[in-house]
Amino acid sequence: MGLIEGLGPGDWPRFPLWVVAPRSKESGMPDGRLLSVFLEAGVVPRDSRDDNHNQLGEDLSRYLVVRPGDIVFNKLRSWQGGIGVSQYDGIVSPAYYVCHPGTGWYSRFLHYLLRSKPYLTEITRISKWMPPSQFDTPWDLLRCLPVLTPPLEEQRRIADFLDAETSRIDRVHELHGRVGQKLTERHFSLVDAALRELAKTHAEISFRRVVRRIEQGHSPECDAAPASNDEWAVLKLSSIKRGIFNGAENKLLPSNVRPMRRAEVHPGDLLITRANTPDLVGDSAVADDTSRMRLLPDLIYRVVLNDDIDPRFASIAINGGRIRSLIQSVARGSSQSMVKLRGEDIRQWPMPLPPLDVQLAFVQEVEDNRRLTDGLRHKINRQLALLAERRQALITAAVTGQLDVTTARSGVRA
Repeated sequence: MGLIEGLGPGDWPRFPLWVVAPRSKESGMPDGRLLSVFLEAGVVPRDSRDDNHNQLGEDLSRYLVVRPGDIVFNKLRSWQGGIGVSQYDGIVSPAYYVCHPGTGWYSRFLHYLLRSKPYLTEITRISKWMPPSQFDTPWDLLRCLPVLTPPLEEQRRIADFLDAETSRIDRVHELHGRVGQKLTERHFSLVDAALRELAKTHAEISFRRVVRRIEQGHSPECDAAPASNDEWAVLKLSSIKRGIFNGAENKLLPSNVRPMRRAEVHPGDLLITRANTPDLVGDSAVADDTSRMRLLPDLIYRVVLNDDIDPRFASIAINGGRIRSLIQSVARGSSQSMVKLRGEDIRQWPMPLPPLDVQLAFVQEVEDNRRLTDGLRHKINRQLALLAERRQALITAAVTGQLDVTTARSGVRA
């Protein structure tokens, strides 16, 4: 614990976490409001997040009671910042840790302290790695975490300062994120307008007229790790995303399983996801050179076309707004978390069919616009990363006494 032991002014004492905020195992409130812990949002009501797909336990009476001011640890995500102070009365999964700060300690200060870089580093160190991307933090080690504790009034000043300054940074972060979202919306809006014009100016056909056949792959039991360039692997659904193919998204084929050569993906193949969430099913991309030694899974179609249509042009049209709307109206499935498309659904899609030279010129124009948009988005993402670094540095400096919060300002303006 060298990083933590060297933190803070000499007159700031350290106490183990179990002294500062003893663990609470209170339960028996099955009608309580369900809460969750998210990396960015902290402790929030479960029903306030659309992306919360965690399954509820059958016996809610075993869920832990949370009071305002309690610190909640998502023990599998604490190392990433899955820690927060609750503003709500409610209940959380018994897989979480709930701690109740005693008198003499200010919850908001502890919230920032435990999310500072030195503490996240230490939590990662004491946690046990759980493949593929989680760390389980054992309570018997977490409870001994030395907590830096300045005087209570200083804790309040630091927390108030960080509340104000991180809110300012978060506002700038949100504005940058909106610009990135608008760039993406503008790109697809321009593509949709151009596709409508092509459909008006040239023939529009049913996709079946240019489809020779639709092939489906096979999904054998694979290793979780991705393959290297000279190893066989099966593509994951995530290899296709908004028109972009990524052959690195794969699962390694075990050495004792022979690759099914007819399912090998080749550069230029038009690929369409057969099953996924309603927003992602029917996503399309054209395989590139990263497809070598990659196999088609049973959840991705390969659509073989005749010579009248370029696969890249077809993929752009499939990802356009008109066909996306049709996909969402016909996608079938017993669960809204996973729906499926039939080959017959695909054959019925309306497709503009200009001459090949017009198709190729359109593809080039779309790719040029995408590169421009991606370049601007990269700059925005860089600014977002710098803001996140600034936010973390500010928190660490304030909670460890490196920054006098009575005179300091972050320098970031909304």
